[in-house]
Amino acid sequence: MTTITIAVCTYNRAQNLPPLIAALRAQDCPVPFEILVVDNNSSDTTSNTVETLINQEGAPVRYAHEPAQGITYARNRAIAESLRSDYIAFIDDDELPGPGWLAASYRALHDEGAECVGGRIDVSRPAMGFPDWITHELLGFLGRLDYGKAPFWITSPETPVWSGNIAYRTSLFRDNETLRFDVRYNRIGAGVGGGEDAIMFRTLIKQGSLIRYQPDMRIEHLVDSWKLTRRYFLKLHYLAGVRYGRHQLGDYPRLALGVPPFLITQFLRQCAKTATMALLGKTGVLRQAMNASNALGIIIGYAHRTRHPRQ
Repeated sequence: MTTITIAVCTYNRAQNLPPLIAALRAQDCPVPFEILVVDNNSSDTTSNTVETLINQEGAPVRYAHEPAQGITYARNRAIAESLRSDYIAFIDDDELPGPGWLAASYRALHDEGAECVGGRIDVSRPAMGFPDWITHELLGFLGRLDYGKAPFWITSPETPVWSGNIAYRTSLFRDNETLRFDVRYNRIGAGVGGGEDAIMFRTLIKQGSLIRYQPDMRIEHLVDSWKLTRRYFLKLHYLAGVRYGRHQLGDYPRLALGVPPFLITQFLRQCAKTATMALLGKTGVLRQAMNASNALGIIIGYAHRTRHPRQ
């Protein structure tokens, strides 16, 4: 019988689990499904909360404790725990599924032949509202994703789908034991960044997997208040640059201070452009500063790779 495992990777968000599990149990789906909670070494009451939820009525809830700290280890544990199911759907512990979320993912995977499907992510406005400086463009860096009302096949890396709202055929992982989330892009606890989902997405694009965007597979992302600072946006882009410089940028024979000279030039240009925009009072200064922060991160990441080539 066709089955779906809904994987919730969680860390120290016990208070979010009862409403999330209730919303998942309320999903209408034509085939049986279970809910797997992967506790990534939480220090709060997560285990006790899940035990209570297990004993409540509704779709079965299963608990797994993953001691290796970080989101990539938790996601990979979820895959390992779900290989007997036909499909695995991921949703994060700071999200809530919309009506029809699970049925839409099942339809794309089972009826339409997708191997991977991602959906729309709406960003929930905090109680205090968003600061005025957070423009519509910046909401994407808080998790928002909306490619329109029509489903389509994704063939370009320019239209990624994210692991907070994504589902896969588990045959992808059964048939290829090396296809897992890359631990080099791990994010620990309430850390910033990661990128393991972007690497997984690009890997699937490269190997020609059938990827679907399904807008009816909609979730609501609850934004933490600590992310509503300029510092968060700058740090997010800096760390993305560090990971890119360490793990993705090609090798260059000519180096200055351990990095290709053009990286230094790019960073200085980004800084100059940021300063000019700020002095002239132009809009978009933060977005430009994020570019400069990313350029600095790439330099730091590449320099680390030069000093520690085996890491």
